[in-house]
Amino acid sequence: LLSHSSFGSDQTDSSAQKMREVYRILSEQAPELEVEGEMHGDAALDENIRQFAFPGSRFKGSANLLIMPNLDAANISFNLLKATSGNNVTIGPILLGAAKPVHILTPTATTRRLINMTALTVAEIQQQEK
Repeated sequence: LLSHSSFGSDQTDSSAQKMREVYRILSEQAPELEVEGEMHGDAALDENIRQFAFPGSRFKGSANLLIMPNLDAANISFNLLKATSGNNVTIGPILLGAAKPVHILTPTATTRRLINMTALTVAEIQQQEK
């Protein structure tokens, strides 16, 4: 759970409070999940940084899912990663929480991204039909 605040360092900002509330809800409703936060992006990806900042952190290694506090942060991060990940290979963005799967293709989507999203959509449809 990403934020500009780490583990309660900012008690006044609404986005940090929102991420702490998400953590509280997830801890209560899905305690088996390895979820931690709120924290800086570098702490989420680097266990050494995370252990230094929060020695009691309960998950190990690098986060494999990054949850952003708002659309701005998510879009900025997605586009930075898209531009810096070799060969500009991305899948997504995918909107979660809707009644049906929602896949978003932007005007800058490459042919490879179109193929990847199509394959993902077909797999989801096949899963729903089971």
